[in-house]
Amino acid sequence: MVMELVDPDGILLRRDVISAGYDDKALRRQVVGGALRRIRHGAYCLASLWECSTQERRHLLLVKAVCRQYDEDVAVSHASAVLWWGAPLVSVRPEAVHLTHLDGEAGRHQAGIVHHRGACLVNDVSRVADHWVTSPTRTALDSCLTLPRPSALCVLDWFLHEGLTTTDELRQRAIGMGRWPGSLPLMHLLALTDHRAESPGETLTRLLIHESNLPDPVSQLDITGTDGRWLARADFAWPNKMALLEFDGLRKLTSDLRDGETALDAVVREKRREDRLREAGWLVIRITWDDVVRHPARTIERIRAFLAMADARPVAG
Repeated sequence: MVMELVDPDGILLRRDVISAGYDDKALRRQVVGGALRRIRHGAYCLASLWECSTQERRHLLLVKAVCRQYDEDVAVSHASAVLWWGAPLVSVRPEAVHLTHLDGEAGRHQAGIVHHRGACLVNDVSRVADHWVTSPTRTALDSCLTLPRPSALCVLDWFLHEGLTTTDELRQRAIGMGRWPGSLPLMHLLALTDHRAESPGETLTRLLIHESNLPDPVSQLDITGTDGRWLARADFAWPNKMALLEFDGLRKLTSDLRDGETALDAVVREKRREDRLREAGWLVIRITWDDVVRHPARTIERIRAFLAMADARPVAG
């Protein structure tokens, strides 16, 4: 049967079907019957897998199909490599698969594929799951050249936070890319990175504050009480103002849940945590993804007013 040729990733190529002695009619029967879905020319995917996959997962299925159709002289790169490594793509929806040709050739134009030509050093590529993929360092730098600035910074912070690259590695490799198109602001963007950022929301918040000429806060500051007891780790803090900013994302109510804890339990825990901070003399402001992404100007004014209020407080003692 045709279905026995489906690979472990749920991908089936027409060329394999023909090589096995079947014909296009056999493929068409599986598509009409709902078992397979055509995802690009000459490539099919299990329909059940495709239907239940997120947009990011569908893109990776496309990437794996394309990789199987190509020889060994290409590497998954740019936005496709960002998703391959598991990094977040904020405000970007890649439609086409991105490939970099290791032989330096750009490759012929094909629908659904963006071909890149760029010099790849030995350390620029990694072998993952039988495919070549640009390394974390190279992938992060490529994102700086092709993605919007906020999206690229989220990618950089993620790779640094996960320990897949370092600031020194990024800067050293960026030197060799100094004459590439779009590379002029590369070093400036690297200077804005922070490996302590735990989510894209925190990265975007930090960038918003930085670009608004507000005082740069300290990230991930450990707060202790007057008795030296640890109280919390704040997303952002202005210690000289005794002011804290917390970014409220879904992560705190989902993936950060403790064993046996519900979302409501997490909300109550956060409330008690904030009460302890206020009792210790800290002012706290909270913002959300919607605040940062959809209402940046209004959010900056809120933060500006918040810091002014912190400055206006009577000095203790």
